[in-house]
Amino acid sequence: MPGRDHFVAFDLGAESGRAVLGGLDGERLVLEEKHRFANPTGRMNGTFHWNLLGQWEELKLGLRKCAIEGGNRRAIESVGVDTWGVDFGLLAPNGDILGNPVHYRDRRTEGVMEKVFQRVSKQNIFEITGIQFMPLNTLYQLVALKASHSSLLAAAETMLFMPDLFNYLFTGKRQTEFSIATTSQMFNPRKRAWAEDLLAELELPRKILPTIVPSGSVVGPMRKDVAAECRVGTIPVIAPGTHDTASAVAAVPAHGDDWCYISSGTWSLMGVELNAPIINEKALRYEYTNEGGVAGKIRFLKNITGLWLVQECRRAFAQEGRDYEYGELAKLAEQAEPFRSVIDPDHTPFRSPGDIPKKIDRFCAATQQRPPTTPGEFVRTCLESLAITYRRTLAGLEDVLGKKIKTIHIVGGGSRNAYLNQATADACGRPVLAGPVEATAAGNVIVQAVAAGRLPSIAEGRLALARGLTLGRFEPRGAAG
Repeated sequence: MPGRDHFVAFDLGAESGRAVLGGLDGERLVLEEKHRFANPTGRMNGTFHWNLLGQWEELKLGLRKCAIEGGNRRAIESVGVDTWGVDFGLLAPNGDILGNPVHYRDRRTEGVMEKVFQRVSKQNIFEITGIQFMPLNTLYQLVALKASHSSLLAAAETMLFMPDLFNYLFTGKRQTEFSIATTSQMFNPRKRAWAEDLLAELELPRKILPTIVPSGSVVGPMRKDVAAECRVGTIPVIAPGTHDTASAVAAVPAHGDDWCYISSGTWSLMGVELNAPIINEKALRYEYTNEGGVAGKIRFLKNITGLWLVQECRRAFAQEGRDYEYGELAKLAEQAEPFRSVIDPDHTPFRSPGDIPKKIDRFCAATQQRPPTTPGEFVRTCLESLAITYRRTLAGLEDVLGKKIKTIHIVGGGSRNAYLNQATADACGRPVLAGPVEATAAGNVIVQAVAAGRLPSIAEGRLALARGLTLGRFEPRGAAG
């Protein structure tokens, strides 16, 4: 990518991470993946953890690959990190990281949400935070830590969400960005501040929560030792939409206000972009959420268990000696019997790791349906059930917003799944536009480019990205919607 401004986007998802080099080529935004790595997890002493040290080493390797090509050094304008939401690390007063961050799918939050409701009502929590209720939310992770008399929590001076933690390792600065803070269910989107009263009611330590900064803020210059190790200068570290979905939505190649998005990956996040939160009875009943976006926007959406179902099916098949690529599973799904069974992707047991096919069997038995028997049938059941869930979510969005949504944009890794794209168009009765695949990295780069003054706005960044894209288009078949 000679002759361009170079921005490095680190995008860490549940299954893999990547380092992407981005820049402007005239009026087009151009992306080039330089490094991809597995994002491993594992259990230690019965607790499910992320591999922080492994992730950190991969980020540094990715930066080196972005900075050096063919023996020549490339000037890097800035770097930005985005990750999944809700998870965090704890820092001691001297800056030491206290333990390895715990994965949101760990069982420590089982039953915690219900105990919290005994102290603060569900309606009151939603009125304060506007966030969808899920046991994995940071609020319940902290309550679980406090209830267990955690020595780490007692020793902590600062809590940093995962992208903030990587920014700390890069710069030594302790702060959090707007979009990732909003995922916690400890943030008041009306006041745009921590939900102080809720934290006090639950006796959670307010002192550990860092200052919140807008997306596009400069976290600080890279530490000299890290810069030297990665063979770059002390370049600025920018906080993009550090929640991966915030960055993905920043890259949706759309205009106007009659569209919705599905950020499709391990999770499916389906919603719209708004200027202000919607916190009312309908939003609570439909289980929608108000999360932060770039440029101060609100992402009004629903978190849906997404391609995690297929990922876990693939893992289970591999453990039985049947090691399929995702493309093979998609072909087997197309050939399988349609609508043999329908599941609820958000059924609680499906959200924890471990043998999804057996859990689907149990769900089908409990709902008096014929269970899938072949890999293709299992995957088709998952994908058809997702499409049906999207249809319900679309209907709820239109009800809350009081208007019709005309187009669905699917972005992220799941946008490559042509079968799911078509099933979504058919189920929802709306055209689906698919792409970009690397939406999160693209949005990350767009925010960095705006922060550097290379782009005037997020809207211009979307246009620059769209100029280099060929979107897949899927028209609805039949009379749905």
